[in-house]
Amino acid sequence: MFRKTVGLASAAVLALGLGAAAASSAQAKPTAQSGTTATTAACALRLGSVTANGAFTSRMINATAPITVGGVRGTAGVFPANGVQHISTVVGRPLGGGEESRSGLTVMSGALYSSSFVVDSESQIDPHYPHNNLRIGGGWANYRFIEQSIHRPADAGSPARTTLYGQQTNGVMNRWVADGTSWRSTGGVGGLSTVKSMTLINRTDTSETFIANTRAGTLLTVTWPTKYNAVTTGKTVRSSTWQGFEQLIATKCGTNGTLLLGIDRDTKSGYLYAVGHANGASTVIKSLGKVPLTFSDPQYFRIAPQSDPLNG
Repeated sequence: MFRKTVGLASAAVLALGLGAAAASSAQAKPTAQSGTTATTAACALRLGSVTANGAFTSRMINATAPITVGGVRGTAGVFPANGVQHISTVVGRPLGGGEESRSGLTVMSGALYSSSFVVDSESQIDPHYPHNNLRIGGGWANYRFIEQSIHRPADAGSPARTTLYGQQTNGVMNRWVADGTSWRSTGGVGGLSTVKSMTLINRTDTSETFIANTRAGTLLTVTWPTKYNAVTTGKTVRSSTWQGFEQLIATKCGTNGTLLLGIDRDTKSGYLYAVGHANGASTVIKSLGKVPLTFSDPQYFRIAPQSDPLNG
């Protein structure tokens, strides 16, 4: 299903910018299935969005019965109006006194940026800290999505691994690893042109795994070993009914499960699922229902904590 690629993007090595400034200063929906753990009710997804006018929003989606959504907290003036084409997972780090630093990667005007800022206890930009949208490099106009993954090994003495993923419109997904002050290309994979959306559900010292849906309705996992030019492996989780979602967003749920949000852009609706540990067609999936929220913002993403293990 997949094929390796060489000679990846024009920006094989990119200038590194990871938000250090802030740190330092009508289709059928999948049916419900039984068998998920009792931990589901305790799980929650912190959902972020970028509005048309460039504001940054944050709210909690809680896997309760019924599903509940917390109040929205908005931060104006973070990005240019209608400027963000893609955005990665954003890391939120508490600073004390109700303040929080936020950093992630964005694509604006066809270029990749490192975006970072700090909010006060009222969720407004704190002018005492830098507010940066730092340009990393061009050549990103033909990308379908981006993601940044930060893996912190269980051994505190081992360095964190920061990985950038980007899928082009032709289906090729490229990968870079942060290496000092630049991004180093570590290979690419083709054969993903039918994929509509992908989201990370697992990362270890040696591999990272996405869950993805295709235009034909298949739900599958894609595991990519971390070594250079490694071959990916794909496993079908479900063979049909998942074509209705333009975006998937996932977070950890329980010890080794996943809370999965599927967003249908046509109906501006979202559906929540509890997913057991990925195991091909044996993976347990339980539909939790429709999220009581209208998904009308241009961009949605996950806001992750600094310590963010994914074991799905």
